[in-house]
Amino acid sequence: MKTHTLSVLVQNRPGVLARIAGLFARRGYNIESLAVGVTEDPELSRITIMVAVESDVVLEQIVKQLNKLIEVLKIVELEEEQAVRRELVLIKVKADAATRGQIIEVVNLFRAQTVDVHPDSMTIEATGSPHKLEALLEMLRPYGVRELVQSGLVALGRGSKSLADRAKINRSKIAN
Repeated sequence: MKTHTLSVLVQNRPGVLARIAGLFARRGYNIESLAVGVTEDPELSRITIMVAVESDVVLEQIVKQLNKLIEVLKIVELEEEQAVRRELVLIKVKADAATRGQIIEVVNLFRAQTVDVHPDSMTIEATGSPHKLEALLEMLRPYGVRELVQSGLVALGRGSKSLADRAKINRSKIAN
């Protein structure tokens, strides 16, 4: 299966996320990652969806189904090399006096931050590409990961054009 990142510009209205998630669920597509937030325009939200599919035909079907939703204004697939992609991860790691220094070295190597310290644990915050965060996790696993939480992937296309520029937003459609 190949992973694809879709950036979906939608009207910022109640229920839009539920309709999109329901569309995926009804068709048996699994969402690998999901992030939603308001854009520079408070009437618009951007949904970043990472989905793994077997073929380009399935991806095309997903895009066609999303485009049928009234609130969806624009969908763009963001190829890895054509986008800036980031995630946030918080990792609680077992840490005693003997291992704390080693863990801090790993944290510094990945330009992460220690955000909480207790006698038997540390909580680390890191942002970066999915590959960077996976590498950080691999380095911390031997110490014992107690808890982990990750945000969904967020991504922006490289260059000066925005998703709203590409959508050529029709303000009357948003007002209705």
